[in-house]
Amino acid sequence: MDMSNFHNTHHFDVIIVGSGGAGLSVALSLPEHYKIAILAKSHLTDASTYFAQGGVAAVLDAQDSLQQHIDDTHIAGVNLCEQQAVQQTVQGGQTAVDFLLQQGVQFTLDQDQQLHLTREGGHSQRRIIHAADATGKAISTTLVQRAREKSNIQIFENYIAIDLIDAAKFSDQSTAHRIVGLYALDEKSDQVHTFLAPFTTLACGGAMKAYLYTSNPDIATGDGIAMAYRAGCRVANMEFNQFHPTCLYHPQARAFLITEAMRGEGAYLRLPDGERFMLRFDERAELAPRDVVARAIDYEIKRLGIRHVWLDIRHKPADFIRSHFPTLYARLLELGIDITQEMIPVVPAAHYTCGGVVVDENSQTDLAGLYAVGETSYTGLHGANRMASNSLLECFVYGIRAAEHIQQHFDQRFDYPQPPAWDNSQVCDADEEVVILQNWDELRATMWNYVGIVRSTKRLQRALHRIEMLKTEITEYYQDYHVSKNLIELRNLVLVAEMIVRCALSRKESRGLHYTLDYPELATERYKTVLSPQNTSVQLIAVDLSA
Repeated sequence: MDMSNFHNTHHFDVIIVGSGGAGLSVALSLPEHYKIAILAKSHLTDASTYFAQGGVAAVLDAQDSLQQHIDDTHIAGVNLCEQQAVQQTVQGGQTAVDFLLQQGVQFTLDQDQQLHLTREGGHSQRRIIHAADATGKAISTTLVQRAREKSNIQIFENYIAIDLIDAAKFSDQSTAHRIVGLYALDEKSDQVHTFLAPFTTLACGGAMKAYLYTSNPDIATGDGIAMAYRAGCRVANMEFNQFHPTCLYHPQARAFLITEAMRGEGAYLRLPDGERFMLRFDERAELAPRDVVARAIDYEIKRLGIRHVWLDIRHKPADFIRSHFPTLYARLLELGIDITQEMIPVVPAAHYTCGGVVVDENSQTDLAGLYAVGETSYTGLHGANRMASNSLLECFVYGIRAAEHIQQHFDQRFDYPQPPAWDNSQVCDADEEVVILQNWDELRATMWNYVGIVRSTKRLQRALHRIEMLKTEITEYYQDYHVSKNLIELRNLVLVAEMIVRCALSRKESRGLHYTLDYPELATERYKTVLSPQNTSVQLIAVDLSA
């Protein structure tokens, strides 16, 4: 055993994995006498929150109501949202907005110096607070700055979590299951460190890098979901993966989203001949929920054999476009597209993981000491389809709840046995890293081709067969060689991909983001698909519709 690893042990009160809105809201809601560690795979702003263009959904207007927001969420989620989660999230809107304002986030104001509200797909009212068309950047940079200012928060950039540490697995049989920290790779020194704390929060984002085409940053490899599952937590509804309808189709711009707010402000989707085709698919046209819009675009692309469709806002005044979408206007102008005069080529791209680690109303997982927040978690809010801008709201509502729950259960006398240091004595350096690259590319292509916007049982079975083979190869590689960032991410992605396919095969209906040619109708029962490490089969559990 490498005894030097004992020196790479860090003790904290709370460990937070992830530096997006979810993780930072937990850190900044905890008392300043708590010693907190924030682990980020890259730099702190390299998180999905930073890239969010839309905003935060909250009921702030007199013409709006909590009930309307609740109803809109259930409709968008195709009646698969859990009532308690919807109510808690919507009712927490004002608290979440107050938290962000207290941190100093500068949102766009209207002429009366009140928060300007815009509208997005699925919403019946204007209820999206935003910072022009770069809300995520405003939130992320502000919260990161606040975290850096706190003397009780220690930041570890370029650290990638490997696995959680369960006290019951390294001590005597009388020790209860409890997560007491994790192992993480310091990418710069190439050493594995041990982080120990009575409370750990997974806020690692989603898993949409499992797909070939995605709007997500490179960090979205399902790390939190995979780690929690391996540790013993249940995972639910992994078949519901949202494809954003309008990702820019351009060779020089990878993963650049065209904000939902553009359609909210009147942009049209058109075919090459100019037809506004969404009117044929849904009476809400461009303001239909994302699953409807993405499926319509996918259908037209395949029907006509074209590479993209067009988004058109030229009918709006040029000053209106430049003032409402300054970031978008400037970026597209750099790419040679003047959106005041030209249409924008767009395609769907994998965007958001609606399923995740099962948590309760306080963001607690099945294991004591472990919380999951944001896209890593399954709260029950999104159902079969996430409504635009509900996800950032969920981050802050559940992040604040997690911090409150940690405070209520914090015990200065908490003690746990010392876990073993990371043991790499039985592995060697990899001789061919190309194996990782090959498996990575094959996994993502398999998911895109067989587990995409439109599915079938045969496609899913083919995907599962290939994923199981890849999983075996990756597991053997992981056991034989030193860990690296790419290997850790690939190990997590192949597990999450398997979860997605197994959940999809178990859902014998088409609902929301899961559309299968073999079961095109809605089932009469409303259930969630639940995976447990203790069971090999997927459980179908009735959705809780009670308040």
